Amino acid sequence: MKLTIFAATGGIGRQALEQAIATGHDVTAVVRNPKKLSREVRVVTADLAAPDPAALESAVKGADAVLSGLGPRSASEAGIAWQGTRAIVQAMKATEVRRIVVVSAAPIGTVPSPGRPKPPKDDPGDGFFMRNLFSPLIKAALRKHYADLALMEDILRDSGLDWTVVRPPRLTDKPVTGSYRTAYGQNLRRGLFISRADVAHLMLRVLRQPETVKQAIGIAY
Repeated sequence: MKLTIFAATGGIGRQALEQAIATGHDVTAVVRNPKKLSREVRVVTADLAAPDPAALESAVKGADAVLSGLGPRSASEAGIAWQGTRAIVQAMKATEVRRIVVVSAAPIGTVPSPGRPKPPKDDPGDGFFMRNLFSPLIKAALRKHYADLALMEDILRDSGLDWTVVRPPRLTDKPVTGSYRTAYGQNLRRGLFISRADVAHLMLRVLRQPETVKQAIGIAY
């Protein structure tokens, strides 16, 4: 497939780039700093904090699918996910590209947003300790990050595109295994960890699974 990968030098984006090339896909990488790329591929330089529509359209034009590892690395970067995703969606609509897979986070199903002002209080996949202890602490600590990702999911739901959202729990740097659990629309019971490499693996896998369109997918070991 012809794939365009946004944030291709980030933790998950880099893994997606490596795995996509290894499995024979034709990849365009969209990055702020091409010098950080791990592979020689077609590159479009773009800053999604101040996106250039023409550059984004050139990046996605002709693609079979778009993958995005975009997300805030710090509280000061909160907003990059929804703003960047909005720009990506606009570029896809302008060039008639329909398929997009993005990374979100496990708690987002219970985070309020303008599009979902009253989400469920608890995720059906979370156990007692996650529901009552860990989740409230995590959401308080990363409130701005999660508000950004929740708004990003709103944009995708309203886009009319063929989107899939992958919601991982805590990320590790362990190698790809291809052996993990998934669940539609909820988290995984006792699913506390997943590697960035396996998140990337799932992002590529769902491209060939039409049943994953317009779905949020929980992933964990």
